Amino acid sequence: MARPKISEDSTIAEHRHADAAERSVVRPGEKTGAVRSEDPSPSALGESGLHIMTRQKPYAWLLVITGIVAWLASGALVLDRLELYKNPNAVTNCDLNAWVSCGSVMKTHQAEIFGFPNPLIGVFAFAVIITTGMAMLAGARFGRLYWIGLQTGVTLGMVMICWLWFQALYVIGILCPYCMVVWAMMIPLFLWTTVRNLQHGIIPAPPALVRFLGDWCWTLVGLLYLGVIASIFFRFINLFVGGAG
Repeated sequence: MARPKISEDSTIAEHRHADAAERSVVRPGEKTGAVRSEDPSPSALGESGLHIMTRQKPYAWLLVITGIVAWLASGALVLDRLELYKNPNAVTNCDLNAWVSCGSVMKTHQAEIFGFPNPLIGVFAFAVIITTGMAMLAGARFGRLYWIGLQTGVTLGMVMICWLWFQALYVIGILCPYCMVVWAMMIPLFLWTTVRNLQHGIIPAPPALVRFLGDWCWTLVGLLYLGVIASIFFRFINLFVGGAG
């Protein structure tokens, strides 16, 4: 008797059915429909899992705005410093009185930490911030090393700003309006860059801390502003209450 001939198509169909059945088996410890991800950070879920200020475009606009304002203030200080080089007795644009005078501050050694005017650092550093923000608005994506470098830069900038704030208030005793503009821009720039890198996994941290900083970052910015204003008020209280001669 002739043996029945099994068609090739039937054999292929049986193999496919067996493979599908094997893939459908739920192994112990697995959940049906679960999506595995090697990146547990919020960014693994897309920008919807991030705070709005750490998403691509909002954060890019923060860089552009803070960078431009701080760059203009730094540039104005550089121009005034050049004018003082030419004429040590020149009156700068923000020389208002004995307590508010950019010119007086720029003549101190604290204004030239590395042997050249501090504002030159700002001119170059904030140009990088502006360029980064504009590139992100154009759709650029940077690697981990770039973000580590940017984080290092803004952190060192914040340390320098804190030191200059202390020197201006408690050592020199004179305020520089353009310097204060730079301080005001550095605070949100530093905090939101840090939060951005935490939420994108550039800086490792516990999830609870990352969420807390993301939810309260603007509050922290406001508290730092309040702290700077309070320190200026109490340091120059005689000036504000009209007791100075």
